This record gives sequence, C-alpha cells and structure tokens, in this order.
Amino acid sequence: MAKKVVATLRTTSGKSFAKVIRMVRSEKTGAYAFKENIIPSELVKDFLAKK
Repeated sequence: MAKKVVATLRTTSGKSFAKVIRMVRSEKTGAYAFKENIIPSELVKDFLAKK
C-alpha cells in the first residue's frame, strides 16, 4: 500500500509532495503518538522545525 501512496505523490500536477510522519508526545498521558501529513516538498523543513 505504501508504494501506491508514494506513486500518487509524484504525479500530482507537477508539484512534488512528501508524506511526513512526526512523533508527538501527549501532555496528558506522556505517551507518544504519530502525526502524518502530506505537504509540498518545499515546506518539509518548516513542518519539522515547529513544535
């Protein structure tokens, strides 16, 4: 299934997109959760820099 997602991210209207997965810690329980976003490749560094 991952191959299909990657293939569709490359062919969308000339722009390149990336699927970014970030680990976030819950303030309430202290457990970790994963946030997944599909964003343009130019904004990957900005997405990972913010908390």
